[in-house]
Amino acid sequence: MAKKQTPEEKNYKVIAENRRARFDYAIESDIECGVVLMGSEVKSMRVGQTNIADSYAMVEEGELWLTNAYIAPYQQAMFPHEERRKRKLMVSKRELSRLWQAQGREGMTLVPLVMYFNHKGRVKIKLGVAKGKKLHDKRASDAARDWGRQKQRLLKTHD
Repeated sequence: MAKKQTPEEKNYKVIAENRRARFDYAIESDIECGVVLMGSEVKSMRVGQTNIADSYAMVEEGELWLTNAYIAPYQQAMFPHEERRKRKLMVSKRELSRLWQAQGREGMTLVPLVMYFNHKGRVKIKLGVAKGKKLHDKRASDAARDWGRQKQRLLKTHD
């Protein structure tokens, strides 16, 4: 029998996901941010024409910006938007200073993981504070994942 969803879970909808981020980066922490958008961008997102795979976030002049995220133009819009413009992200001052320190001193990268509509219908983006993986790190994580799958198979057959 299907589990009943609460009203908050019903309205939650993933717009775009960066599936490659967890493969290319070691994510240390994540943070939820609001996104400043135009009306035509939101309408285009509701249709599902968004891509955050090549995008990144950075702190510039005391503000957090999402760069290179693609939102397709909305055909019926009177005032169309630019597809790959920089979009401002909203975080608290404390979080902004933490992200700025991570980006500057520790050499971390701010990678968008998933963009979604929350239960109130607002567009949110989950940023990961990450460090890039080298080729040997990627091989090690692949080997660990394969071993975990094999271990589960062995446990399932012995029961």
